[in-house]
Amino acid sequence: MASKLVRHSHLRALSSSISINNHIHSPHFSNPNRAPLSFSYRLFSNASSSSSSTGGFQRSSSLKDLELAKFASIAETWWDSEGPFKPLHVMNPTRLAFIRSTLCRHFRKDPNSARPFEGLKIVDVGCGGGILSEPLARMGATVTGVDAVEKNIKIARIHADLDPVASTIEYCCTTAEKLVEEDRKFDAVIALELPKGTHEWSSFLTPEELVLILQRANITVREMAGFVYNPLTGRWSLSDDISVNFIAFGTKNCQ
Repeated sequence: MASKLVRHSHLRALSSSISINNHIHSPHFSNPNRAPLSFSYRLFSNASSSSSSTGGFQRSSSLKDLELAKFASIAETWWDSEGPFKPLHVMNPTRLAFIRSTLCRHFRKDPNSARPFEGLKIVDVGCGGGILSEPLARMGATVTGVDAVEKNIKIARIHADLDPVASTIEYCCTTAEKLVEEDRKFDAVIALELPKGTHEWSSFLTPEELVLILQRANITVREMAGFVYNPLTGRWSLSDDISVNFIAFGTKNCQ
């Protein structure tokens, strides 16, 4: 589950992945001495370099028009548990378990509490329809969900308004780069995978490459785990195998 929180570069939170250029350029932590980052698997090194607003979505240096258009075309299906986003619905409990464990440990929160993230400000970069944002809000976090696709934000807002707790989420059609420009501050930045088939395998980054990129951005990876799918049970679980699907947690070093 990923992030982009330091200066000078581009992260992308689209499709099972995050795109990062040579440096990381990201929103700030509210408290740099304790602020964590969560990074998800399947990261990419290629990104476009133009900046504009077009076709109902916000375009920035780390986003591609064709990928944004793909997400816009299936936006209405975000909350269909049997639709294109079914893999994310199935995976959600496992990735939430990793987030809950790492953040509770880092911020010294009670993992058994019903609202362990009380008092934390979390941004979900590439939030889509809010599949992750909503449970984070229910765990007590003050959540900001951002996505470059306006239709995704509209769907997320409509669905969140069905629940008084989730309705507190701040949804914005914007990019991580814009958050940096606005000097927004968060305790944790998260960016997770979206549907398969959006990116090319040749663009994926290995865990080793990710660690090096983050080191250059003054971020230390503290924990990494793999995701394994069991076709018999239809469920995902964490494992030590990070060769294909992996999730990482890191913290920004004090400057």
